[in-house]
Amino acid sequence: MSHERILQIAKVFVRLALGVTFLFSIGDRFGWLGAYGSKNVSWGDWPHFVQYVAVLNSFVPKSLIPGLAILETIIELGLGIALLLGIYQRVVAWSSAGLLMSFALTMSIALGITAPLSYSVFTALGAALLLGAVALPHAALGPAATGSAAEFLTTSNPDTVPVRQHGGATGT
Repeated sequence: MSHERILQIAKVFVRLALGVTFLFSIGDRFGWLGAYGSKNVSWGDWPHFVQYVAVLNSFVPKSLIPGLAILETIIELGLGIALLLGIYQRVVAWSSAGLLMSFALTMSIALGITAPLSYSVFTALGAALLLGAVALPHAALGPAATGSAAEFLTTSNPDTVPVRQHGGATGT
């Protein structure tokens, strides 16, 4: 298997992993993964999620916390869907990295460094940064090369898959 094909597989995997992670987090705050206190459930419902947002953002006026929780949920939903669909890959990857960086910082300040390490926030941040570094801007892809999961799954010959290079100073 060629280096380009491995890179393409890795990009699709990272996109899907980050997208599913964002969407599962949303499911948790709406109780779709189980009730509060259940195994592998962090919040279990919206009120517990809003309380967690308040803990992480103690520097924000209390009246703004519910709006911040809604905004965070909308951003995660948009990024999760965009990651799964493979659209605007560079912008979505950098945006995901920015959101994850804000999570890492607020968790570290409010709860200590162990919290973001235990929840692999830094790992997800690194994955988003790497994804943004290897994705070409949307305009450079052209209409036939979206790099979507559908394109990847429907391509049977690895030699026919469009390879998108970063094009830096070395041309790689």
